[in-house]
Amino acid sequence: MKLEMKIDEYLPLREVVFNTLRQAIIQGEFQPGERLMEETLARKLGVSRTPVREAIRMLELEGLVVMIPRRGAEVANITVKDLKDALEVRMALEALSVRLACERIDEKGKQELMQICMKFKEAINSKLVPAIVEGDEKFHDCIFKATDNKRLITIAQNLREQVYRYRVEYVKDFSYHDNLIREHDQITRAIITGDKETAEEVMKMHIYNQEQIVIKNISSGN
Repeated sequence: MKLEMKIDEYLPLREVVFNTLRQAIIQGEFQPGERLMEETLARKLGVSRTPVREAIRMLELEGLVVMIPRRGAEVANITVKDLKDALEVRMALEALSVRLACERIDEKGKQELMQICMKFKEAINSKLVPAIVEGDEKFHDCIFKATDNKRLITIAQNLREQVYRYRVEYVKDFSYHDNLIREHDQITRAIITGDKETAEEVMKMHIYNQEQIVIKNISSGN
């Protein structure tokens, strides 16, 4: 694995290392249960062990890393409880967002949503997981943007990275991709026509299906 660290002159080195490792974990470059060896990471990043050690402590506070006696730091496993907690919050936010989007989206927003929906299909056809994840994020971000509620958008952005690992897990299930496209199409159509009830119903099912797929993958060890 190749770790690329983006130096930021305004951030302490431990923060730069933390952000680098955090993204690697969230994007699945480190697998759940994988050991994080200070010396190896320091060598790959071209830094001393001190900022790596400090970054690992910060990751532990976020729940992305756990300390195991006599083994050291490991990437935290995705648990069903963590998944349910995160998606419970996300479902409430997404349900509110589609209702507000139905009321407030303008013509420009409708055109943008339809375009993003089409590009998501292209990403699905590419079979490239990073492109599919990015397309899914853009779709949901577009809906939040259409709410014209800055506080809601900020809360959604703060939650986004916490659910990124789960988003990656469920788009990796290629057998569900046709359903993903259908759900995005139904949500888009409902928002454009102002059908709040359908938009909320489909969105809740969309998030619920994500939860079930990830639980299935966790249980099967994938």
